[in-house]
Amino acid sequence: MFAYVARQPIFDDKREVYAYEILFRDGEDNCFPDIPPDEATSKILTSTHLSLGIEEITNGKLAFINFHRDTLMYRFPTSLDPSAVVIEVVETVDVDEQLVAACKHIRGLGYPIALDDYDNTGRWEPFIPFTSVIKFDITTLDIEVIRELVPKLKQHRVKLVAEKIETYEQFETFKEMGFDFFQGYFLARPEIVRHRKLGASKLTMLELISASSSRELDFDKISSIIERDPALTYLLLRFINNPLTNKRNKISSLKHALNYMGEVEVKKFIALLALANLNEGQPSELLQMSLVRAKFCELVSIALKEQENPPTGFLTGLLSMMDAMMEQDMEELMDKVPVSDNVKDALCGRQNLLFDCLSAVQHLEHANWVGIKRFAAKYKLKQPMIHHFYNEGIKWAKAMHSSVKNP
Repeated sequence: MFAYVARQPIFDDKREVYAYEILFRDGEDNCFPDIPPDEATSKILTSTHLSLGIEEITNGKLAFINFHRDTLMYRFPTSLDPSAVVIEVVETVDVDEQLVAACKHIRGLGYPIALDDYDNTGRWEPFIPFTSVIKFDITTLDIEVIRELVPKLKQHRVKLVAEKIETYEQFETFKEMGFDFFQGYFLARPEIVRHRKLGASKLTMLELISASSSRELDFDKISSIIERDPALTYLLLRFINNPLTNKRNKISSLKHALNYMGEVEVKKFIALLALANLNEGQPSELLQMSLVRAKFCELVSIALKEQENPPTGFLTGLLSMMDAMMEQDMEELMDKVPVSDNVKDALCGRQNLLFDCLSAVQHLEHANWVGIKRFAAKYKLKQPMIHHFYNEGIKWAKAMHSSVKNP
């Protein structure tokens, strides 16, 4: 069985990732399987847990996993590591004494319990004494009702998650209200167009991105830029010695590294390193998402036999969060970075192959399996391959993120 997996970040009040909600589906022909939800959860979670590994999907963060009635009644969560997961009881379960007892038993074994889409009805009261996390869908309850509930629930020492946070203003409102964690796509959309000051190092980074977008790479120019900055040299050497990139040779000099990597890989590294520096001061998840998208778009481009010099698929994914990082409009940013027209069009929302690749990885992030099915049909790709590319992107991003952190 192939596991279809999506992950949605849950942020703390500093906009750093606290956990991921993991969403599973099954089946190549029908992304929403025509089987009971409990069966889908158990089959696919087992498959993923045994093959990819939950820790690979979450980069070692907590995993919030949805469970339905039967999987809770049969104590299925107990096959997982209690220190790595939060057992999320979905809002559609039928609540009775047996379910409460089962969840209480699971909590007694050390598993944190979360209530999803809390609706302030009496059926959830028996869960409150042993519940660790309560999630609110802020679109379904009046904000004043939520405001009144916060101090009452805090008395029970539960952590509160605000879901469907779509704007920075909402984030601030619920943060001030006392919420601990936040889930939504507000990070991907800059709410206020403003200009971050571009100092000499930032301009150098943009220059490097521009160089990586050229069909012919000027190695002497790249080498002279990097040589002026010992930190860049160190990062390049650490990057090339990463086990995912280099399994045999030990690189000892800048010239050796550039020659060993080759033009296409040097271009990718330059763009990656530049973006990591431009992301300074922003939530690390923005860079993490960019890296996953970059690898995914690269693998899809290769599968579709697109030329990778310059690495357009990789660049498209990597630069796709740049507007949020720089807090500027994407069209304006693309005027400063002379990437190829097809990359620019994709990033600015104009239809082409690269735009479709970017849309596909966004479908995966949002667990929009119907969108993935349409993408697979349009380009005659098998759905398991698309999900495999996403999983590979997650693993690659984890390794690369550690390689480009400032020394």
